[in-house]
Amino acid sequence: MSLADTAPDAGRDPRQDGPARGRPRSEALERAIIEGVMKLLEEGVPLAELSIERIARTAGVGKATIYRRWSGKEELFVDVVRAAEPPDPELPGTSMRDDLVVLLESLRRRGLASRTSAILHNVHAQMKSSPKIWAAYHTIVIEPRRRIGLEVLRRGQENGELRTDLDLELLNDIVVGPILVRTVMRPDADLPDDLAVQVVDTLLEGLRPAR
Repeated sequence: MSLADTAPDAGRDPRQDGPARGRPRSEALERAIIEGVMKLLEEGVPLAELSIERIARTAGVGKATIYRRWSGKEELFVDVVRAAEPPDPELPGTSMRDDLVVLLESLRRRGLASRTSAILHNVHAQMKSSPKIWAAYHTIVIEPRRRIGLEVLRRGQENGELRTDLDLELLNDIVVGPILVRTVMRPDADLPDDLAVQVVDTLLEGLRPAR
């Protein structure tokens, strides 16, 4: 056990600290632990071989420090997945078409990152072997992004940019489908810079209301 696990808390009255004291140190420790896991993943260590002891040694902390924050490595890995994901893009809000292009461009860039980043590639590959981690990833990453896409399509219908007789759940799948096919099912497929524009404009050609 390291000094970080024992000395700072020994004999201290927590009421002596203001609400902000200790928090940056806690966040720094959590960041060090998450980066320790990422370092191991980047080196190609499989999830099954990522013991808490090995993670603690890599991060330079004691095992107790990790267990105070996560119940086990699966819960820790969920936070690693969250940290590895790029932030969601800011939508321009100028039109449904522009928002969809930004969303698909973000998806395209994530596909490129997954091909070139050892961390993202390892994270995504190993999640599939753990239903618990995959379910957490779905809740944390996939569902929020799906809700954003549905909201953009819903606004498009309300603004007259999209036919009102369309099933938005199905349409959302159709919009993201081409990018997902090229990034997941065809990892060697080309991801050109204008792919998002091509997909959106091709789809909207047949989905706009009749004039």
